[in-house]
Amino acid sequence: MTGDSSLTFAVETSAAPMPASERSALLENPGFGRIFTDHMVTIRYKEGQGWHDARVHSRRPLEMDPACAVLHYAQEIFEGLKAYRTQDGGASLFRADANARRFRASAERLAMAPLPEELFVESCRQLVKADRDWIPGGEGAALYLRPFMIASSVFLGVKPADEYLYMVIASSVGAYFKGGAPSVTLWVSEHYNRAGPGGTGAAKCGGNYAASLLPQKEAIAEGCDQVIFLDTIEQKWIEELGGMNVFFVMDDGSMITPPLGGTILPGITRDSLLTLAADRGLTVREERYSIDQWQADAKSGRLRETFACGTAAVLTPIGRVRGRDGLDFTIGNGGPGMQTEQLRAALVDIQRGLAPDPHNWVERIF
Repeated sequence: MTGDSSLTFAVETSAAPMPASERSALLENPGFGRIFTDHMVTIRYKEGQGWHDARVHSRRPLEMDPACAVLHYAQEIFEGLKAYRTQDGGASLFRADANARRFRASAERLAMAPLPEELFVESCRQLVKADRDWIPGGEGAALYLRPFMIASSVFLGVKPADEYLYMVIASSVGAYFKGGAPSVTLWVSEHYNRAGPGGTGAAKCGGNYAASLLPQKEAIAEGCDQVIFLDTIEQKWIEELGGMNVFFVMDDGSMITPPLGGTILPGITRDSLLTLAADRGLTVREERYSIDQWQADAKSGRLRETFACGTAAVLTPIGRVRGRDGLDFTIGNGGPGMQTEQLRAALVDIQRGLAPDPHNWVERIF
């Protein structure tokens, strides 16, 4: 199969796939990000040669030189998307082309070789076909695909690499948050920021997530589920969670979401919800929203719901917000709100082929 006009995938089926009985047992309760499939994709890039050696093969450890550039200068990017089991036993991808565009934009921001968008999508198709038996069929379950790219040149020196390794691995997943909680509690980060103007906030690179780990650890220590970040300049405007965008639902049914602008990841779930909201006649304002206004609107009842959204967690209701100096408020009844549930159902039904797909977001793989 070709990913673009010049590259063909060599498919090498795993010689030792997991036995069906063991795989079935794992898929009964897969959790998130801990169960991996039999195969992976690799494609290599070398300056002067371009992208080459596209392969689907058995999942295996990497061999890396200690001077591999990614280990020293963090040139790496990644994506996350899902393949869904359809009612007739087939499988589909949701908006892989959007992930491909964002992956290219991330590569350009990190001075990496951009992967052709069709090659990105074809690599995902190939892995889904190879590991079709790993797609769980339960509610909320999917095959999570993780395309990523690292600088594989061997050198010490601060400059862009001239060799890259692109890979895709897959994980059978269930719910992102443990325990099936009806909502999550957030901790407002006071001393730490995720990204600043001119930085890499709009790119999906590991450094952004590494920067969120210490405040996330602080949030867990405070009994919260996730951290939410404020802007770097005024320390008052809501930006995003450690790995999700955020929406606010007001008492008139309208919604607010923080505007993009280089510090916030342009989430594909976020973009999908903006479209679905417009389809339903809902007003969504992309505008700044402060932590003080969030608290005041929650206490007055003007704010009815807040939810986080992302590929991994889909839509997750936010029930409570806590922080330093006694900051503590509940949103609505502290649980899921009607508009959150309706938007989530609309999105999930399209992803799983249970509802019409007017925007051609879903691609049937088999």
